[in-house]
Amino acid sequence: MEKIITDFLGQFKIGRKQSFKNLSMYPLLSNYRITFNYFTLDEALDKKTIEILEVAKEGSVPELRVVNKSSKMVLILDGEELVGAKQNRIVNTTILVPADSTIIIPVSCVEQGRWSYNSPSFSTEDRMMSSNLRAMKSQHVNCSVREEGKFQTDQGALWNEISEKAQRHDAISPSMAMSEIYKKEKLLLKEYIDGFRNSESQIGAVFMINGKVTGMDCFGKPGTFLSVFKKLIGSYALDAIDWFKEGKEFKVLKSEVTKFIKEASIASIETQESVGEGIDCRLETKKITGFSLCHEDQIPHMSVFVKAGKEKSNSRMQRFSNRRQYTI
Repeated sequence: MEKIITDFLGQFKIGRKQSFKNLSMYPLLSNYRITFNYFTLDEALDKKTIEILEVAKEGSVPELRVVNKSSKMVLILDGEELVGAKQNRIVNTTILVPADSTIIIPVSCVEQGRWSYNSPSFSTEDRMMSSNLRAMKSQHVNCSVREEGKFQTDQGALWNEISEKAQRHDAISPSMAMSEIYKKEKLLLKEYIDGFRNSESQIGAVFMINGKVTGMDCFGKPGTFLSVFKKLIGSYALDAIDWFKEGKEFKVLKSEVTKFIKEASIASIETQESVGEGIDCRLETKKITGFSLCHEDQIPHMSVFVKAGKEKSNSRMQRFSNRRQYTI
């Protein structure tokens, strides 16, 4: 696995920096191309070939049921928000749903105050969980995989972080939904998203906020990156808005991107069978956290984040056996 990941990272060419306000993006250009086909989640939902449901009528907070009616696999990305049913969720790790299959996927709640149906199944919106929350979640999942072999998060810690973020943005809703923050910042998010352009042969990007590397998302082919481009920009832009400092300028150095990619290439790797196709590889050093999904010795998606200064991920990781309070 180590060679597959280092070879993937070693093929990147760092493109020309793009910036809007305090958010910068360094495109990752590559001739790397995976050879297998799949639908993205949005494509599958548009074609009505996939259905995402509560695991049972009564529901279970950390799990959802996915029914793929297509002869193609479906790629569901880490951090994608699933909207509807008994409460909104986000996906805990990237999953390749097998063709013509029904599987159970690990998720986390991002709408603490609702537990009642507003639709029979889930849909998506053009957004992902913010990058700093994805980084925190990655540390949770890495810990859970290492200790329990499960792709679970510290649900209480996520709720706390979402609540604090909502208060900073004056975006409190009755159901305490993460989506309310995106709605509140809709116009400003659009400005950020419109400030960036996809480049030819771009399969990923390293993002910097206030001159510091925040994270990286990269894919097995340019088409997938392009299809989620706006979602990704929005996820990093929400944190850029959160951390914006009026009148402050920051140095944005390419050398920091190079160091970050090198750090990812020397990460320790723990492997676990994915809940779908392929192998889930958890990446970790003292400085970074992340994962890579590997299928047929190829990488459809990799995410790497800088670890938070405060190790909130270790605050109170709950064992899977004690999570019945979240199953209703």
